[in-house]
Amino acid sequence: MSNIFIDYIQQEEHISTNEREYSRIMTAAVVSERFRKLLLSNPSLALKNGYGGEAFHLESADSERIAAIKATSLAEFARQMNSYPPRSGMAFFAGD
Repeated sequence: MSNIFIDYIQQEEHISTNEREYSRIMTAAVVSERFRKLLLSNPSLALKNGYGGEAFHLESADSERIAAIKATSLAEFARQMNSYPPRSGMAFFAGD
């Protein structure tokens, strides 16, 4: 028997884990000019290197999405990091 509540709980845990990691990334960027410059110029390397000897724990899809951000300021980076792209295929399914 399937339990939909388990899926809901797992989804909530995934969201809170992502939010925690996003917060860690932004905190590191605020307190460290060096990390901030790296994050803005090469987000992929910044995520790979981590900060303060600690790694960022993101799923590969989240890492790829963040690595693709192009921003010149931390505020713009945060806006892009926290916005979710539209789901691909939405238009395709809408016509069916």
